[in-house]
Amino acid sequence: MKPIYAIGDVHGELEGLDEALALVETDGGTSAKIVFLGDYTDRGKDSRGVIDRLIEGRDVGRDWTFLKGNHDRMFEWFLESPSRADQTLFIDLSWLHERLGGRKTLASYGLNFSNRRRLMHVHAEALVAVPHSHKEFLKACVLTYETEMLFFCHAGIRPDVALPAQTEEDLLWIREEFHTWSTPHPKLIIHGHTPVEFATHYGNRINLDTGAGYGKAVTAAVFEGGEVHCLTSNGRKALKNNI
Repeated sequence: MKPIYAIGDVHGELEGLDEALALVETDGGTSAKIVFLGDYTDRGKDSRGVIDRLIEGRDVGRDWTFLKGNHDRMFEWFLESPSRADQTLFIDLSWLHERLGGRKTLASYGLNFSNRRRLMHVHAEALVAVPHSHKEFLKACVLTYETEMLFFCHAGIRPDVALPAQTEEDLLWIREEFHTWSTPHPKLIIHGHTPVEFATHYGNRINLDTGAGYGKAVTAAVFEGGEVHCLTSNGRKALKNNI
C-alpha cells in the first residue's frame, strides 16, 4: 500500500509548514499522499500564507486531504453573516480573544486592532479582506479520513462510539475522555489538537500536535506497512508505542 503522510497542527506557521512539506517531498516525492490534521490558522504570524500554500498545492493536483480543526471552524464561522460564535468555548472567550489567536489570523490579512473602533468594525472589514478562495477552503475541509487500519481526525474520537457515528463536536474538540482511554479503538487514531512536547504513540492513538504557534515545530509523519515514522532532516525516525 502507498505510504500515507500526516502533518500536524500548523497554526499560522508558514515556515514550519514549508519545512514539513520539504521533509515529505524528500521522503516520498511530489506525489505523496498527505493528510493535514487541521488548525491551519491562529496564533502564528502568517495564517494567510499557510492557506495560500495549501490552496496552491491543491490546485496543482497534489494528493492532499485537508481535515478541519476547531480553529479553522472558528475562523469559518466568524466569516459568516452574521458571525457565528462557537458554543464550545467558555462563556468569556471568543475567537478574537488573545488566547485563541484570531486577531493574529486577521492581522495576516492586513487588519489591526490598534483601537476600539476597529475592533467594533472588524467583522465587516474581515469579510472584505479575506479572499473568497480562503472562505471556500475553510468550508471544504473534511472531518475525517480513514484507511483499513488508520483513522485521521483533528482532536480525537469519543470512545465506545462507532467511528461513523462520531459527532463533529467531538472530532474537533474532545480531549479528556479520549486521552484517558487506554484500550484499543476500532482503528489507530491519528490526531492533533492538544500540544505535546514531541509526537507521541499511545498504543491506540498518535498525537502529532507538537506546539506550532507556540514556537515549536510542525511535525510530519509517515505510515507504511503497519509502522509509523516521524520525518527528520536525518531521515525517518521510528515512532514507537511509548505507553
